[in-house]
Amino acid sequence: MDSKTKAQQIRVVIADDHPIFRRGLRVVLEADPRLQIAAEADDGAGALAAIKEHRPDVAILDVDMPEPDGMAVARAVREQRLAVSIVFLTMHRDEPLFNAALDAGVKGYVLKDSALTEITGCVRAVAGGRSFISPELSGYLLARSGRAEALVESKPGINALTPAERRVLRLIAEAKTNKQIAEELFISIRTVEHHREHICEKLDLKGSHALLKFAIEHKSETAGE
Repeated sequence: MDSKTKAQQIRVVIADDHPIFRRGLRVVLEADPRLQIAAEADDGAGALAAIKEHRPDVAILDVDMPEPDGMAVARAVREQRLAVSIVFLTMHRDEPLFNAALDAGVKGYVLKDSALTEITGCVRAVAGGRSFISPELSGYLLARSGRAEALVESKPGINALTPAERRVLRLIAEAKTNKQIAEELFISIRTVEHHREHICEKLDLKGSHALLKFAIEHKSETAGE
């Protein structure tokens, strides 16, 4: 392999508790000279440890692996600001799970029964900063977009939110306190309070619990940062 190809390599961690399936993924991925398997894991704890140790470009996580499961690992990656793109593998054609994955910052979502044909393209896409969803689930993505468009029509102020305000709104939807939000975003509690006030003004939200209710009800439509 020449130095140029080596420099462009995409390093991958695979985490799945089924060794035969994991081996199959590895064979398929290693057939692409740009992809390098940095480590494997058979549970969530091992996956998170491998991500921290090897700092891969992409981590492929089985949603249903032993605790912590893929969703918990994805949330930990986001909270700890680890620089890795997450790909979910799942057998479930479940729209709430799909939306929760995107809300957690997952960039790739692949059904296991089509993984061997889709995983290479998925890894290359997310490593390049794009998203990848199994085509069979495109209807879920369209539904999500439709809800986001409807929200803009009912609350046009949503487009006026700054990136910082959107991050605060996402954390409010996760039931985080002002103190927890401040710690996660490395800002003061007073700054969090200012962001909350501005969000309420832009979205015309009134009442002590209106912001929390809005954030939870529209978590999927406002998940972007």
